[in-house]
Amino acid sequence: MPLVELYNVKENTIVYFWKISEDYHSLFHAVDLKNASLERLQHMKSQEHQKGFLAVRMILQHIGYTDHDLYYDNHGKPHLLNGKHISISHSHEFSAIAISDIAIGLDLEKIKEKTLKIAPRFMDTSHLANLSIANQLIKATVVWGIKETVFKIKNEKGISFPNHIAEERFTIEDKHTFAYLNFKNTTEKFEVYFNQIEDYIFVCTFLA
Repeated sequence: MPLVELYNVKENTIVYFWKISEDYHSLFHAVDLKNASLERLQHMKSQEHQKGFLAVRMILQHIGYTDHDLYYDNHGKPHLLNGKHISISHSHEFSAIAISDIAIGLDLEKIKEKTLKIAPRFMDTSHLANLSIANQLIKATVVWGIKETVFKIKNEKGISFPNHIAEERFTIEDKHTFAYLNFKNTTEKFEVYFNQIEDYIFVCTFLA
């Protein structure tokens, strides 16, 4: 299936989504992989992860890049050779990438009951008060995405989701909020955008 959606999150930042309907072999033969990517693909135990990995390369090709334009640093963070910032996420049947002129974190999560069940482990659950169960599910998924994206940007060992990352109060309708990382005696502020595509939530985060 072709690229299904793109969002202009803010100036010079676009998120691209690929809904994976192809089988593994169709995806594999449609992309040009460098040797390091072939080796990484072969070590993935789950075919779902393999397809997600290949769908990311499909997006890159669709927008004028290739796997050869993408590399990972020693911390596993992706980069583009042209200096643009990139963040990658995939969940079940969707893969997504965000490309921006500034540092960005992207997270894509399927809305599922498990996220709400474990919410006390990663967030202040008072932020879910007075919401329907359906909206609690959505909001908990957004908060999880906020934590993931802040961590993706900072990528520092020792960051704790519940202890170091906090979000301002927001409503689902806002589709925008701010978050803070309090770590190593320093506080950093992040601007957050979020939205829904089918039964998935995506979160894009930037240093404010």
